[in-house]
Amino acid sequence: MKQAKNSDTRNWQTENQSAVRKLINLKSLAEHLGLSQTTVSRALNGFPEVNDKTRQLVQAAAQQFNYQPNVRAKRLATGRSMAIGHLVSVSKGHEIVNPIFADFIAGASARYIESGYDLLLSLVPDENELSAYTDLAARDAVDGVIIHTPKEDDKRLERLNELNLPFVVHGRSTKSNEVYNWVDVNNERAFFRATEFLIDLGHRSIALVNGMADLDFAIQRTKGYERALSKHYIDPVNDYILYGEMTEPYGYCSTIALLDGLIPPTAIIASSIPVAIGVRRGIEERGLKMGRDISILSHDDDLCYFRDENDVPVFTSTRSSVREAGYKSANLLIKTIEDPTGQREGILLEADLIIGTSTKPAKS
Repeated sequence: MKQAKNSDTRNWQTENQSAVRKLINLKSLAEHLGLSQTTVSRALNGFPEVNDKTRQLVQAAAQQFNYQPNVRAKRLATGRSMAIGHLVSVSKGHEIVNPIFADFIAGASARYIESGYDLLLSLVPDENELSAYTDLAARDAVDGVIIHTPKEDDKRLERLNELNLPFVVHGRSTKSNEVYNWVDVNNERAFFRATEFLIDLGHRSIALVNGMADLDFAIQRTKGYERALSKHYIDPVNDYILYGEMTEPYGYCSTIALLDGLIPPTAIIASSIPVAIGVRRGIEERGLKMGRDISILSHDDDLCYFRDENDVPVFTSTRSSVREAGYKSANLLIKTIEDPTGQREGILLEADLIIGTSTKPAKS
């Protein structure tokens, strides 16, 4: 008797699983809803002629039965490649293993998955980067691209507008005259607040270990830093402002150079958490202690791989989620792909100032 009951249960499960499998293709989903396949397809792909009530009904049924659209069919139906491109120049190849880049890609990928897009990540020679976008557009290889680490007047923006290839910039190109979509953190304000916080603690010799000098975000961070100094009548010291690739060794080497200078700073602002870790290593190698002898403030980008979950954070930081920026960038790009005539947008994210143990009042 017990065996028969178990057999009945297995049969029911098999029949139920079989029914679900039937409902995961477009034809069966349309029959279940009593709609045409064309209507269902258009509702799932965001066509404007489908009314909101029908769209919501179709989306709810698709979620209920775990419907996954056939990518090849979707490409034929929409005329799109259903892929988003991210190009990284060879000289910046290290960015692929950079935790900041990785978190951004994770956030963007989450949005791509929701809409059925694939991610195309390519390394290209520096001198071929502009022509690579031309090639992508000519082959219809992607429906859009996301631009990383823009310069003040980035020539990639003009090229992409000429190609009529939808794009979003992670960051801004503040001296460009091009019209474009962007998602950026308010770097100028974040570093103004960071510097003023240290000044309020009594620090007057504050160093800035910044990113690459020709990148727009680094320029904005320097502006914020210098604006805070100027507000409090502190003259900037050229030797206190360093530029370089934001890695742990760069933070370490910069700190050693600062500490070996004529007048070492009492506080250091690091451009990212990997840099801050290098700064801390340099301080400790000189027999000093973070917080007690030298204060460190980091722009940490709220990275998943370096998340500080202590009750009191180790590093005082200006915190901004780069994963959120990735999701918002992808969402804005998909919106542009689906409505190419829509107005271009800019999304400015603010950073939170989080107080940790790495900053203390300056010694008398």
